[in-house]
Parts: sequence; C-alpha cells; structure tokens
Amino acid sequence: MTVTFNHTIIAASDRDESARFFRELSELPEAPSWGPFTNIQLPDGVLLQFAEPPMEIQMQHYAFLVDDELFDRAHRRLCDLGIEHWADPQMRRAGETNTEHGGRGVYFKDPSGHALELITRPYL
Repeated sequence: MTVTFNHTIIAASDRDESARFFRELSELPEAPSWGPFTNIQLPDGVLLQFAEPPMEIQMQHYAFLVDDELFDRAHRRLCDLGIEHWADPQMRRAGETNTEHGGRGVYFKDPSGHALELITRPYL
C-alpha cells in the first residue's frame, strides 16, 4: 500500500461552530461524528476532525485546493459575512485575493483563529 493522508485533528474552541463554518464555506455535506470529534469528510475521503482540547489553541495553517467556481462562491461568502481576508500570508493586503502560481488564492481565519487558505492551483 502506498502512503495516503487519512485524517487530522483540528483544535477548536467550539468544535461544532468550526466544523459548520468550514463545511458551509466549502459546500460539504455533514459527516458522521463520534466521541469528542465533529467530522468533515473531504471528497477524497480525508477526515477533518474538530475537537476541543483542554489547552490553549495554537494557530495552525491549513490550505485547500478548490476549483475556480467554488473559490468564487467561497470568496463571495467571506465578503457577504464580513470575514476579513487577505491576499497574502502576512495579512497585509486586506480584502484582496492573489494570483500566485497561475491561480488564485485567499487567506482568512476560522472561528478558532486558524489561518485557512483556498487556492485554485497547486504550488507545485
């Protein structure tokens, strides 16, 4: 068997709120959840498991490759919801998107403060 990515746990101050935010922005259906996790399943089968840790949450960065149509809809949702977003990871170009690597990208934070990125072309 080759190596494939299966799941990751994302720390959240409110696991349901963070999972709902990501699910709605990414237009994904609900997934079965269990125990301390609220799960989201990506189309390739990878599970994002949101959990509430008993410690301070450290910001992490998660980047997701999306098609141009979903990018447009997600960016529109960010704007409609008044969610601050940037064209760059240093968060200097507020309210913009970028055209790096032959595609488009945008950075924003989820309800727990993680830095999320949507891109339309892979970096490599």
